Amino acid sequence: MGTETAVGDEELNSSQCWCCGGFDDPARMVHLGNHPEVALCLRCARWASKQAWEIEDQTKTGRLVRVRDRLRATRRSVVEHGWHNNRWFGGPIRWLGKRLP
Repeated sequence: MGTETAVGDEELNSSQCWCCGGFDDPARMVHLGNHPEVALCLRCARWASKQAWEIEDQTKTGRLVRVRDRLRATRRSVVEHGWHNNRWFGGPIRWLGKRLP
C-alpha cells in the first residue's frame, strides 16, 4: 500500500515550461502537436511567435515588413533604456508590447 507525496501531487497539477522553467496549469500552457510533453508558458509562447514572425519577415519585402522591423527596433531600444520598467510609462509600454508584432 503506497502513499502519494506532495511532490507527486505537484507533478499532476502543473507542468514546467521548457523555455523558462516556470510552472503553471497544463491547461494554460501551449503543447507542441507531435510532442505533447513539450510545454511553453504563455509568455514564452508569445516570444516564440514573435521570433518566428521575425524569421519569416527576413525573406519578405514590403511596407508592412518595414513597419514590423521598425516596431522591433523600437522594442529593442525601449528594453535597452529600461523604459518598460519606468514608474509612469512602464505599464502602457508593456501593454503595447504584448499587442504589437
